[in-house]
Amino acid sequence: MIEVDLHSRKPIYEQLVDNITMLVMSGFLKADEQVPSVRQLAMELAVNPNTVQKAFLELERRGVLYSVAGKGRFVNGELDGSRSAQSAKLMEELNILLGKIKKFGVPRSRIEEAVDSVYSDGKAENNDKD
Repeated sequence: MIEVDLHSRKPIYEQLVDNITMLVMSGFLKADEQVPSVRQLAMELAVNPNTVQKAFLELERRGVLYSVAGKGRFVNGELDGSRSAQSAKLMEELNILLGKIKKFGVPRSRIEEAVDSVYSDGKAENNDKD
C-alpha cells in the first residue's frame, strides 16, 4: 500500500507524505480511518521511526491527518478543499509536462494511448469525475 524507494534522491519522509496524501486523496484511505502507528509503519517499510514521525507531523500540519491522544492518527474527513487544491496542482503539473512532451516531438496519438492505458487499467478510476 505504501512504498518507498530507498535509492531515490527524494527523502523518504517526503515519499511517505506523498504516498499517504495520494492514498487519502484517491479515497483508498477513508475519512476517520486510523493509519498505522509510527513503529508499525517503520517496521513494515524498514525505515527509521523518526522518519515516519517526521512524515506524520508534516501530514498533520497539512491537515491530511489528525491525532487523538492515546488513540493514534486518523485521516481527516474534511479534505474537500484539499482534494480540489491537489487536483488543480496535478492538472497544472500535467500541463507543464504535456508542454515538454510536445516540444520533444512526441505525437498526440502516443499521449492519448498512454492516457487510455492508465484509465483502462483502473489506476485512475477513483478520479474519473469532471
